[in-house]
Amino acid sequence: MSEGPLTAFDAVVVGAGPAGSAAALQLARAGWSVALVERQHFPRRKVCGECVAASNLPLLHALGIGAAFDAAAGPALQRVRLLAGDEAIAAALPAAAHNRHRWGRALGRETLDVILLEQARAEGVAVLQPCILQTIQGTPGRWHCDVRPLGSAALLRLRSALVIDAHGSWDALPFERPRRRLGHNASDLFAFKANFTGSSLLAGDIAVLTLDGGYGGMVVADAGMVTVACCIRRDRLARLRSEAPGARAGDVVEAFLRRACAGVRQALDGAAREGPWLTSGPLATGMRIDATDDIFRIGNAAGEAHPILGEGLSMALQSAALLCSHLLGRTCTVPDAAAQAGMQRRYAAAWRKAFAPRLRLAAVFAHLAMRPGGTALLMALLHHWPGLLTQGARWGGKVRLAAPLASPAAPRASGRASAGAASRTP
Repeated sequence: MSEGPLTAFDAVVVGAGPAGSAAALQLARAGWSVALVERQHFPRRKVCGECVAASNLPLLHALGIGAAFDAAAGPALQRVRLLAGDEAIAAALPAAAHNRHRWGRALGRETLDVILLEQARAEGVAVLQPCILQTIQGTPGRWHCDVRPLGSAALLRLRSALVIDAHGSWDALPFERPRRRLGHNASDLFAFKANFTGSSLLAGDIAVLTLDGGYGGMVVADAGMVTVACCIRRDRLARLRSEAPGARAGDVVEAFLRRACAGVRQALDGAAREGPWLTSGPLATGMRIDATDDIFRIGNAAGEAHPILGEGLSMALQSAALLCSHLLGRTCTVPDAAAQAGMQRRYAAAWRKAFAPRLRLAAVFAHLAMRPGGTALLMALLHHWPGLLTQGARWGGKVRLAAPLASPAAPRASGRASAGAASRTP
C-alpha cells in the first residue's frame, strides 16, 4: 500500500453526520483548517427517528441551514401520544420560548445530512468522502491520521492539532476496535426503521409506542412520509423470528408492531412501505465521554440515550455546539496540548451537566415502556395526569438548548490546506 502526501489541518473530524458536520463548519467559519472524514456515500438512509426538537432550530439557522431545513422538513410537532395496546393518551408538546421556532419538526436523514455536509463544504471544510480512517497515531497537538479513499490502496496522511470523534453508534475508532464488546445479552436492543406513504398518522403528532420487549415511535416527516422506528430486545426478536421461519427481520418486526399496537394498525392501514426495513445494533447506550480523553467526542461517540425520547439529533447538534464553544472561546486560536487537556476537562463536565439527565430519563422511560408492568404503571399515571407527557418532553430537552452556537469575535487568519486530494471529495 502506497503512502500519499502529508497534509496539515488544525482539526480532523471523523464522521459527517449531524454532529461532525456541525462541528466542522463552526470551526471552519472561525478560520480553522478542517478535514471531515466520512466512510459512506451520501445521501444515505439511516436508522433514526428523525425528529429535530424545537431547541435545535435556532442553532440550525445560526449554522446557515435554517432556510433549507424549513423548506424541507415535515409539519410542526405539537402533540405527543403514548400508545399501549388498544389504549392511547395524548398531550400537548411544550412550546419553545423562541418567537420564530416554537415547535420541532422531522426531516429524513438522507436530506438533513446532505444539507449539513454541503454547508460545511461551503464554509471551506475539506470533505474526504467516501474514505476509511485506517489509523490514528500521536498525541494532542501532534496527531497523524491515515485515510484511505474507498476502493483505493493509496493512503493520505493527515496531520492535525486535534481530533474530534463523531463516528456515531455502529463503529469505533481504529485504536478502540480491540476493546469492542464480545458476546450477546438477551437484553441487547436492535433498532429498526422504515418509511411509509399513504399513512393516516396525524400530522403534527409524535406517537410513542410501548411494546412487550421493546419501544418505538412514529412521526410525519418531509413530503408526508411517515417514519416508523423501534427498538426490540434480542430475546423478543429471537422469539418473533422463530414464529416466522425464513421471514426477514424487518417484516417480522412490522407484523409484531401491527399486532401489538392498535395505533400502528390504524396508522399503517392502506399505507405503502417505501424500501426495505433498515436495522442496526445492538445499541450501546450510556456515557462514553471521559475528562482524560486525548480526543474530543461529540454525538453518539460521547454518549447515547435510549431513543425513546427522540433526542439523538438534539444531542448530536448540541454537543457539537457545546464543544465548539469550549474550543473557540473568546479567541479562535488552535489550542496546544496543554490547553486541550484543560478544555477536555471543562467540556466533559459541561457535557455531563447538559446531557446526563436526558440519558437517565430516557433509560427509566425505556425500561418502563418495555415491560407490561411498567407500561401499566405509566398508563395509570397518565390517565390521572396526562400533562406528565408534556412535562417529560420538557425534562427531556425538547425546548432547551444545551449550549449557544460558538461565535468568536474575530476569525483567526488561517492558511487552509491546499492539497487537491483533501480539498474535495476523492
